[in-house]
Amino acid sequence: MRPQPIRWEALDAGARQRVLQRPVLATDAEVRRDVARILEQVRADGDTTLRALTRRFDGCQLAGLEVEEAAFAAAEAAIGAELAHAIRQAAARIEAFHRAGMPAAYTVETAPGVQCARILRPIDRVGLYVPAGSAPLPSTALMLGVPARLAGCPEVVLCSPPDASGRVDPAVLFVARLCGIARVFRIGGAQAIAAMAFGTESVPACDKLFGPGNAWVTEAKQQVSALPGGPAIDMPAGPSEVLVIADRGAEPEFVAADLLSQAEHGPDSQAVLLTDAQELAEAVADAVAAQAARLPRQDVLGRSLQHVRLLVMPDLDAAFELANHHAPEHLIVQVEQPESWLDRVRAAGSVFLGPWSPEALGDYCSGTNHVLPTCGAARAFSGVSVQSFLRQITVQTVRPEGLRAIGPDAMVLARAERLAAHEQAVALRMARLEGRACP
Repeated sequence: MRPQPIRWEALDAGARQRVLQRPVLATDAEVRRDVARILEQVRADGDTTLRALTRRFDGCQLAGLEVEEAAFAAAEAAIGAELAHAIRQAAARIEAFHRAGMPAAYTVETAPGVQCARILRPIDRVGLYVPAGSAPLPSTALMLGVPARLAGCPEVVLCSPPDASGRVDPAVLFVARLCGIARVFRIGGAQAIAAMAFGTESVPACDKLFGPGNAWVTEAKQQVSALPGGPAIDMPAGPSEVLVIADRGAEPEFVAADLLSQAEHGPDSQAVLLTDAQELAEAVADAVAAQAARLPRQDVLGRSLQHVRLLVMPDLDAAFELANHHAPEHLIVQVEQPESWLDRVRAAGSVFLGPWSPEALGDYCSGTNHVLPTCGAARAFSGVSVQSFLRQITVQTVRPEGLRAIGPDAMVLARAERLAAHEQAVALRMARLEGRACP
């Protein structure tokens, strides 16, 4: 399938909105209803429902939901030395990047005698979801497991769908053990999110849930996080997407390859090119068609290529403005002197500069995290980091001289807000310090 270039200036407002509309995800009413029903069933019947849904969706009968120690022990031999080495190398780079960006505790004296501090505490129990819909994703286990370990989370639970034989992918198990994750469950889809949110006889309830997934997984995360007492979630992280900004000097083969690397994730992925050169758009269209014909997963590509958009913009300024409005999960900048355009980027999950920075490196082993906000959520959300697994708690210690220094300000502000008990809590202490009767 050859995508056809489209001139942006030829589109009216409605057509512009339609051409960039993301594939329909969890906004579909049927998906919302299906997910709500699954959540209710798991909450009511626990492991029994998990086994029944695994039979239905994954085609396997499970005796136990938790992966046994023997499977972890056999994982490294099962994946082979080459893959084990690549995983270890990727883990080291991911750790180096995430360790450098770890938040730090600090203390500051905001007034004489007033000491304010921020302390860090890991979230007690976190739940990680590692998809395996069309293919297992040990890279996602790395992206979640490494920062969880750096944060020092005491308990980490991982869920991943089993194959038809009831086995979790050995590469995922190898990563789990490498990251110090002891508890892995053979559960996928919305039911895995429900299990980690509510807890069952086998799966412990978690305080925060992490990980990308399909429309059902994304919807399940949003629904459980909205419940009273429900877990927090990392972000809306649904089907993958990429937006490429390229000028006439870009290599069409590279651009096409980057578009296709996202399109092959699934039929609901989105790939967009913005360019100021009609001739580049035409060359990319040819390259997409030629490369796609040589790739496997033709059933997925046949559907996802329907969401590829090649848009010819009036200039690069317009391209960057549109990209900021669209707020893509991945933004690739293949223009002359790409670093000079970085200041123009305001909303994106992760940015890849220059012709030698394929997005695929960020998916696996450059060091940055690939669990990123999708569907425009990059306007307000950021990708997973060590900070995502930490609680940041503020602390204040006030000595008598500090209360004398800032107490009057607090009393004035309390009066302005008509909160007499607030004022009194300060006034009583001020009176005691001054040796006078309490007001």
